[in-house]
Parts: sequence; C-alpha cells; structure tokens
Amino acid sequence: MKKHIVCLGDSNTHGYCADPSDCADGGDRFNEQERWTCLLQKALGDDFLILEEGLSGRTTVFTDPLHESMDAISVAYPVLMSHEAVDLLIIMLGTNDTKERFAANAPAIAVGMERLIKKCKSVECWGSHAPNILVVCPPPLGAGFHDEVMGNGCVEKSLALPAYMEEIAKRNNVHYLDAKDCEFNKIDFTHLTRKGHAQLAARLADLVPALLEQAG
Repeated sequence: MKKHIVCLGDSNTHGYCADPSDCADGGDRFNEQERWTCLLQKALGDDFLILEEGLSGRTTVFTDPLHESMDAISVAYPVLMSHEAVDLLIIMLGTNDTKERFAANAPAIAVGMERLIKKCKSVECWGSHAPNILVVCPPPLGAGFHDEVMGNGCVEKSLALPAYMEEIAKRNNVHYLDAKDCEFNKIDFTHLTRKGHAQLAARLADLVPALLEQAG
C-alpha cells in the first residue's frame, strides 16, 4: 500500500486563488498543477498518496457562528478514519482562528492546535505505528490585510502565532514547520500565490520522506 499523507487545512490547502491572473485556469482555485498538495504528490512519486482535506474557513477548534462544520476537531475522526491507515498527518491551520469573532489571542489559538493534536492522536487510524503529525504554521497575514468579516487584530495575532505553535508542537512531540517564507498575494494578503504553493511543496518534499522514515 502507498504511504497515506493526509493534509488537513483551510483555504490554503484547498487552493483558493484570490488573483485570477495568478491561476492558469483563471478561476478562484489553483488547479492540480499548481496546488501545493498536488505538487507534493508529484515530487514524492507513486509510492505516496497525498489526500487533500482543505476547507475554506476551517479553524482548529472554534465553532463558527456564520458557517457550519468549520472546526477541525469535530471532523477529525471521520476524516482520519476514512483514510486509514494514515502514515503522516499534515495540519496547516490557524489563519481563520485569528478572526475577531472568536476572541482568541495567539496563545489561545495555539492551545486550540494542542487540543486538535491530542484528538488526532487518539483516533485509531495509525496502523501499526505511533501517531505521526506535522504542524505547519501558516505564513502571517500581510500588513496590507483588511477584511471586515474577519475583523480587527488578525495581522497581529498571526505574527505572534509561530512561537506559540512551535512550543505546542514540542510539548506534544510532533513535527513542526514554519511556512513564513512562502509567498502570499498582495490582493487579500491572506492566501498563497502560485509561487507560494510551489515554495511550500518544495519545503515539504525535502522534509516528509525523513518524517516517514523516522516513523518506520
């Protein structure tokens, strides 16, 4: 069986494109030649299966009053069990947790990630090996960010998040990657560009094989 790598994330895992001129198809989603998940699949080859679980607006644990089923913790069991056996879970969440309506600062968002990590570890989807999780802290929102729906304070919280996310990863004995250098667009300052997707895929392609080897 191929190595199953589940990518649990938000719109940057789904591949939302805020700038149609940046996508080959001119739509609002990067295609299979552009998304980081698909580029990672291409880089790793046929012995691996990248499983996309990206939902725009997804949070770690916060229930959204405007949209249903946005909190990853409530869907972690069916998502992971549907892809059993999971060899590696990549979680890239936190951007949506900065929304003003959740009233959560960076330390609280990191605690949400910790709850999600513990939940995912508890799911019996890991086959014969121990849970194997990589937390990717998303790039911080750009200084030009402004979104009336997301609200105020998002930029500041996203900038503070990496230090807390790294601490949580260490405390829970999971892997960690800071995606701060992956390029965001200058349209909404929230979503990866095509170049940013390629940058993230390249970093993961270098990292993932070693994480799988460590897990046995």
